[in-house]
Amino acid sequence: MSKKTQGINAGKRLVSRRKKFKWKDIVYKRKTLNLKKKSDPLEGSSQASGIVLEKTQVEAKQPHSGLRKCCKVQLIKNGKQVSAYLPGDGASKFVDEHDEVVIECIGGSKGRAKGDLPGIRWQVIKVNDQSLMALLAGRLEKARK
Repeated sequence: MSKKTQGINAGKRLVSRRKKFKWKDIVYKRKTLNLKKKSDPLEGSSQASGIVLEKTQVEAKQPHSGLRKCCKVQLIKNGKQVSAYLPGDGASKFVDEHDEVVIECIGGSKGRAKGDLPGIRWQVIKVNDQSLMALLAGRLEKARK
């Protein structure tokens, strides 16, 4: 087992050692190599618009049970497909296939999935340029396209 350098002229060696072992830290590595931005379907932006391809239901993770309403969305900016959660009671009734939706990050830790939703990192906030929450509250009626 190697020990850290000690002594009067050890500074340079300690600095280079710290520099070398920084790369073992996954957070430092992802940050310096911009790995999140490279793998992110939204390419660093907070929101993106896309077209609904199909509505799906995802089973909740243990110990919860139930079917969570989701939809497959194809992003307009780069053509990538992501799964997005439809928040709220009855939200799936307001979203149809070929609707234009705006999605945002769902807010899980470290950009990962939230709660009992397996692998779903995005949620729908707007449908055809109308707020999904306003539609659910009954303040708006869905626009016809």
